[in-house]
Amino acid sequence: MREIVLDTETTGLDAKGADRVIEVACVELVNHFPTSVSFHRLIDPLRDVPIEAYNIHGISTADLAGKPKFGEVAGDFLDFIGDAPLIIHNAGFDIAFLNAELQRAERLPLSMDRVVDTLLLARRKHPGGPNSLDALCKRYNVDTAARVKHGALVDCELLAAVYLELIGGHQTKLDLATASTANETGAGRSRRRKALPSRPQPLPSRITVAEIDAHRKFIETLKGATWLDAPLTNDSSPGDEDAAAD
Repeated sequence: MREIVLDTETTGLDAKGADRVIEVACVELVNHFPTSVSFHRLIDPLRDVPIEAYNIHGISTADLAGKPKFGEVAGDFLDFIGDAPLIIHNAGFDIAFLNAELQRAERLPLSMDRVVDTLLLARRKHPGGPNSLDALCKRYNVDTAARVKHGALVDCELLAAVYLELIGGHQTKLDLATASTANETGAGRSRRRKALPSRPQPLPSRITVAEIDAHRKFIETLKGATWLDAPLTNDSSPGDEDAAAD
């Protein structure tokens, strides 16, 4: 299963006003684990970056000079995410900004139906606790050494680790390892099992003469049976049957 962890940085908080997306980043997950495939773009917002926003993400107006406009990267962005579920922390914020940009670029909006909001997951799992990305990284011992500012790409990488913990964490890893071990030591090993050797001396028959005679008389009542001439013997041993079954 393919999923996309997504984050943006913006010039402010007002998606419906003058604020714009200045950075978008995505990290690909397959079966909940990062694949090292990512998408990252800095974007010219066609306006200055306020000092308040710069103090959070460290991206200045000068850093964005000469970068592409959102409409110029929209196609590549949409191609990368495809129809995969989007893993986003506080998804309403990012989706509002992205849809505003997509509308300006005359593209279809992203649906919230495809979004997994890790903030909501965290609130259900840790009600009443701090559930910011920083707090969750601390809770789950996710290394944040690379995070000096709130850059979109590094936040995606941290969120990918947090998301794994929110949906099961080490238990998920254990389940995968257990399944792999079972395949190796169970069905896989049974296919390689050697047949048991035959007994040097067959075990004596457990069928008595009286039982054989009674069976023969019963068979004779089944008129027209074509297998009446087959001898009723018990020359094989349980060990031989086990070997054949294997």
